[in-house]
Amino acid sequence: MTSGNLIPTAVLKRKAVVYVRQSTQAQVQLNLESQRRQYELVDVARRWGFRKVEVIDEDLGRTASGAVERPGFERLVDDLCTGHVGAVLCLEASRLSRNGPDWHRLLELCGEVDARVIDLDGVYDPGLPNDRLLLGMKGSISEFELGVLRARMYEAARAKAQRGELRISVPFGYVWHRDYGLGFDPDMRLQETIRLIFARFRELGSARQVLISMIDDGVHFPRPSDGKKMVSFDWVPIRYRNVISILKNPFYAGAYVYGKSEKRTEIVDGRVRKSYGHYKPASEWAVVLNDHHEGYIGWSEYERNQELLA
Repeated sequence: MTSGNLIPTAVLKRKAVVYVRQSTQAQVQLNLESQRRQYELVDVARRWGFRKVEVIDEDLGRTASGAVERPGFERLVDDLCTGHVGAVLCLEASRLSRNGPDWHRLLELCGEVDARVIDLDGVYDPGLPNDRLLLGMKGSISEFELGVLRARMYEAARAKAQRGELRISVPFGYVWHRDYGLGFDPDMRLQETIRLIFARFRELGSARQVLISMIDDGVHFPRPSDGKKMVSFDWVPIRYRNVISILKNPFYAGAYVYGKSEKRTEIVDGRVRKSYGHYKPASEWAVVLNDHHEGYIGWSEYERNQELLA
């Protein structure tokens, strides 16, 4: 770690960039102390002798795991490439990145343009082997911490799901009650519409025919009026996806299912991209608890329905 008198005058004449980031919108709204400490790095930059200080905070609410785009981080990288940045300030390494490629890319650029990395512990020169080693260790520790946190959260969620206690998102027709857990949605109109779908399928044996008959009868189905927040709804003419989603969902047969979908990872333009919501075969579901809650149909009827749909 370099001392303050080793920051050359030529470097001090450039601008210092304070990078501010928090991982989620909840942290942005609730963890105001972290924000305050990060913005206070402007004063730290001035104490080190920088007269021009810029704050980059476009990445508030964005994870640094590499799973999402970070326009603020990319702007920081672009500025470094121009040679106009003399120092990058962050509260800790995890603010800049929690994945190795981004972290080492930043260090490489700082070393090339003779820029410093500054945190609350001091000033680092990525062009010096010892400082580069320390920074590399900080980045590795940050990445390791993220992996440990993810593993612990996943195992805790899975253990709770195996008991049927994890409050996963439930389909139309069910709600989580604060006092007694999972139950039918009290909206009788919604309950009757769901029961009608199953009754028509018993009679007609075709999801398409169910849709046609319900359209002829003027049946409506709720659609979230506030995007995906599921707080308020508009009743609109029923669609095929409403019918098929109800017929295929084991939740309506009283089964608690966890791990029906998976994430997939691919490399796009040299960067890792993750996508979610890819459904797995029933044989690969992580947790299936039959008779977990009251169903609109029985499990045997659900299995017959799947055979017909197939």
